[in-house]
Amino acid sequence: MNAIKTVGLLGGGVIGAGWAARCVLNGLDVIVCDLDPEAERKLGEVVANAERAYRKMTLAPLGGPGRLRVTRELEDAAAGADFIQENLPEREDVKIPLLNRAAKAARPDVVIGSSTSGLLPSRLQAEMAHPARFLVGHPFNPVYLMPLVEVCGGDKTSDETKERATAFYASIGMRPLVVRKEIDGFIADRLMEALWREALWLVNDDIATAAEIDDAMRFGPGLRWSFMGTFLTYRIAGGELGMRHFMDQFGPSLKWPWTKLMDVPELNDELLDKIVAQSDAQADGRTIREWERLRDDCLVAVMQGLRGHGFGAGAVLQDYDAKLFERSHAGPAVAVDIGKPLRLHTTRVQPEWIDYNGHMTESRYLQVFGDGTDALLRHIGADADYHARGFSYYTVETHIRHLREVGVDAPLHIETQVLGADEKRLHMFHSLVETKSGTLLAISENMQLHVDTGAGRACPAAPEVLAKLQPIARAHAALPVPEGAGRAIAMPGPKV
Repeated sequence: MNAIKTVGLLGGGVIGAGWAARCVLNGLDVIVCDLDPEAERKLGEVVANAERAYRKMTLAPLGGPGRLRVTRELEDAAAGADFIQENLPEREDVKIPLLNRAAKAARPDVVIGSSTSGLLPSRLQAEMAHPARFLVGHPFNPVYLMPLVEVCGGDKTSDETKERATAFYASIGMRPLVVRKEIDGFIADRLMEALWREALWLVNDDIATAAEIDDAMRFGPGLRWSFMGTFLTYRIAGGELGMRHFMDQFGPSLKWPWTKLMDVPELNDELLDKIVAQSDAQADGRTIREWERLRDDCLVAVMQGLRGHGFGAGAVLQDYDAKLFERSHAGPAVAVDIGKPLRLHTTRVQPEWIDYNGHMTESRYLQVFGDGTDALLRHIGADADYHARGFSYYTVETHIRHLREVGVDAPLHIETQVLGADEKRLHMFHSLVETKSGTLLAISENMQLHVDTGAGRACPAAPEVLAKLQPIARAHAALPVPEGAGRAIAMPGPKV
């Protein structure tokens, strides 16, 4: 069996282009058969989008891309391929004859996968030459990012074909899921279809709008489903007594008329025992508290990822962060003695801030200093509302010195001295202090530049901001220059 170097794709639409991008970015050559005169342009644009996404998704080097070629001849794509993936319209009368042509043109040992989302592989392979090498490899859009591919064989598909296909899909960064029994729609689409049918009823009955239904999913169970499926989620909901307790409590609700989909299996002892046994195996010996911590960590990771885009649950978190900061820091109405360094930010070392040496990790020093900067900006009125108007201060240079280590739960505060300020620049010096002992832990000197965020260039700060900043700058100019201010990193030269 030869190594897979060239992939033949039958069809270059949305799914075919996704396969092309995934394969090309994994260093494979791709031959796409498509009759669209714009196919080459469209494929190139999808590959470019995929490459952009990959460079955000992984820090690992992508390596050299494979070559991409478009042909109008199906036999050309099939004859030169080491693996074939069909992505034609979802109609048996289209797929079957073209798959049969591809099977005749391909080498007998080449696996042929179909991207069908629901057609049965036994019917698609019935008249095919060498049908044992055919199966369904059902992906999800966008194919170049979504890892799931459902692998389903037909009556004539060999076990070797399934093994080779799953190995290939895994080699290009996918998560193959072998469907145990051939069934219309396979697994994921059947689940999505059930949800889709109920959603249509909710709209039909004027219970919810399309947007409200989507919000119910993306702010609720959809977040959990991204890393923890239905059964594991419900196991945790059962608490320390696990899945059987959950089923005892909520199983009877399956008979309640909550949904239009009322054809459900009877929850007899045999089915209940099967679910509990499979759930126990899935739990893999972890306690409920361990699963809860993992769930929480994954939820935080998902929401933090969305936060960077200000979308979905990330937008909610972004807004919540702003409210927390506004509540926790002194605002302009609070009397502050500007004749000394300002103490505007306090915090405590959290357990997750600790590194393998038992001390606060380096990145958290930067985080705390950044929070100190934000506290000063809010104090002078450069707050969330100011940013919403299209203005902000951006950090252009930072210098941190780490002086002492600090452990978990230590109370901290920032003392901030303004070293200089004009219409566009703000030069500040932070001292990070362990509050109980008064120990100086680290210092940070940084320069902020006031910008018009829409135009992306520097501009003068608003008069009301300068009116609060300039008195502080004048008062702090009378203070001694902090030790370490203006210091650069250097090593003494070698002695001659």
